[in-house]
Amino acid sequence: MKVSAVFLLVATSAVLLSASVSAKNIVCYFTSWTVYRNGNGQFDVDKIDPFLCTHIMFGFVGITNEGKINILDHWESDDDGLKHFSLLANLTQVNPDLKIMVSMGGWNEGSQKYSEVAADPAKRKLLAEEVVHFLEEHKFQGFDLDWEYPGIRDGSDVQHDPANFVELLKELKTALYPRGYILSAAVSGGVTNMDIAYDVPLVSELLDIINVMVYDFHGAFEPFVGHFAPLTASSTGDSGNATLNVKSGIEHWINQGADPAKIHLGVGTYGRTFTLADPDNAALYAPVTGQGTAGPYTNEDGFLGYNEICELYSNWTYVWDVDQQVPHKVSGDQWVGYEDESSVAVKAAYANEKGLGGMMVWTLDTDDFLGNCGGQTYPLIRAMNATLNNITSLYVQ
Repeated sequence: MKVSAVFLLVATSAVLLSASVSAKNIVCYFTSWTVYRNGNGQFDVDKIDPFLCTHIMFGFVGITNEGKINILDHWESDDDGLKHFSLLANLTQVNPDLKIMVSMGGWNEGSQKYSEVAADPAKRKLLAEEVVHFLEEHKFQGFDLDWEYPGIRDGSDVQHDPANFVELLKELKTALYPRGYILSAAVSGGVTNMDIAYDVPLVSELLDIINVMVYDFHGAFEPFVGHFAPLTASSTGDSGNATLNVKSGIEHWINQGADPAKIHLGVGTYGRTFTLADPDNAALYAPVTGQGTAGPYTNEDGFLGYNEICELYSNWTYVWDVDQQVPHKVSGDQWVGYEDESSVAVKAAYANEKGLGGMMVWTLDTDDFLGNCGGQTYPLIRAMNATLNNITSLYVQ
């Protein structure tokens, strides 16, 4: 009888969890290179909970100048190596409602090749054919285009990229829609970038999912402290920072003609770090000398995963910014603005308020996927899901 009761609890929790994620989408990016990280930072497909997200994006594949798909790391992707493509596809056997997609692009890919392909009708057609073949071969359910960004960065065509981006989406939609595949894109959440890069009504019409990257508004590329994803502007900020926040980005997409039901609010499961010029001045917009010190798992200056922050830096001084509804921590000359369960829940409540289709997570591997901090795996994604779908049983283990 005791065993039956335990089984019933687990089964009920699984059913509730599965039901909850069907109400609002949670789109989660799997970054394949994290398999090479050390210690508790090492992440692979076997650490993915297939019931926490509605969609999982493999990030990334690249593009060639001819418009062909470029597999960036055959060893970790293919069946003669770590089999990430196959292992991701197999997750749908555990959760048949889960959608596995492939994402093309990312920051490191740049913009030039995408600009060239989008400008050429023959290359657009070839890319669409390549995408269909890839999805059929690997049993994925959709394609995500993460071109960062049309009309912006070196090699972009400021005048023609926005229209060519639309033409590329049309070609992809024509190829994917009759076959039942999903088409999504990761797009900028910055108001200035948005106005340069996108014909918002047409982009919204063509896409099934719009993943808005409303993060990385601030970082050590600036000479002062700023949270990378504030919900709202600070009352102490200047006019230059007034639109560098989540609400401004999401509402600009909506005001420019995007369908809120297609918009997915992006959340980063990490923090951006700074080295303070004066350890006694840790206030917002305080001067900095550069990036903060790298963590042992992500090994990147200016960046810490939430798993690093909660596991290794729990003794740092915690501050909740009431204005911007986000936390930061300070220790000596080190300052990190990041997301925690409270700030993620606030953003999820806002997504519900605006009638959004869901949220997007960048990325699975920097949440506390091992549950080292609070005894619960993926606390940020669980908090997001619980608020977004009003199901507190997501916290049942």
